[in-house]
Amino acid sequence: MGPDSVPYGGMRATGTREITVRGRRARYLDEGTGVPTLLIHGTARSLEDWIEQHRLLADRGLRVISVDLAGYGESEPLSERYSLPALATFLEDFLGALGIAEPAHVVGNSLGGAVAMQLAAQAPGRVRSLILLAPAGFGREVALSLRILSIPPVGRLAVRTWSPKTSRRMEKSLFCNVTMVTDERIQLGYRLARRPDGARVLIETLTALGGPRGVHEGWRTALLEVMAASGVPTLIVWGDKDRILPFAHLDAARKRLPHAHIHLFRDTGHMPQIERADEFAALATEFWAGLSPA
Repeated sequence: MGPDSVPYGGMRATGTREITVRGRRARYLDEGTGVPTLLIHGTARSLEDWIEQHRLLADRGLRVISVDLAGYGESEPLSERYSLPALATFLEDFLGALGIAEPAHVVGNSLGGAVAMQLAAQAPGRVRSLILLAPAGFGREVALSLRILSIPPVGRLAVRTWSPKTSRRMEKSLFCNVTMVTDERIQLGYRLARRPDGARVLIETLTALGGPRGVHEGWRTALLEVMAASGVPTLIVWGDKDRILPFAHLDAARKRLPHAHIHLFRDTGHMPQIERADEFAALATEFWAGLSPA
């Protein structure tokens, strides 16, 4: 079955390709020319979260690359247990498989923001700059739904009984503008949730980051200390109506990463790259333009 014939309902990125990363298939989208710009999605999501940004950023002279993290979307899962270092290593190997040697702009949403920081920590030569959209890592608070799913028996039951209605509720939690909750997004979310290995991938990812009481402090503290010392150019973006990770985490971001630029979108949920697509692309382009030449 070819990469564009997988039976996913609803929206699906066109022009995706497949590549082998450590012996396992990964799906990605690679468009444009210029400085490589890697886009990383969040928990239980896929590269479809970046469709709007592919068009907008490629038109601005960048090579825009998004990938389904291992075990998410249509990429095959990791053989080892999930953790931030394991996901960041997957991205290192993915960039290597593409033949990209120069540092990239790295953009991550939610879980993808934490993975982006981990990539910068363990492979600093891979990262030119960071843009973190509502990233995990700056506070303990996280949506109750994710805390509950991190309890293994509950998480396994939830995946087995996942329905289109469940997907609708999850999509509604991501956006302030309800018109973003389309039938196509709901159908895609349902199929992503029901994919083989979905329960293992989801539960291992969530338990690596947190638990019923929220996001674990240990990895957050260690990672943010490395990020503060590195001084990698960083832009942190949040929506003030985020119901997954509260925008109050921006206060911690200012304190822990004083060198970072901060931007808050009004009337915006957990995915500014979708809900404020044009404004985000302009903001990102302005940030990159202000960086010193590599």
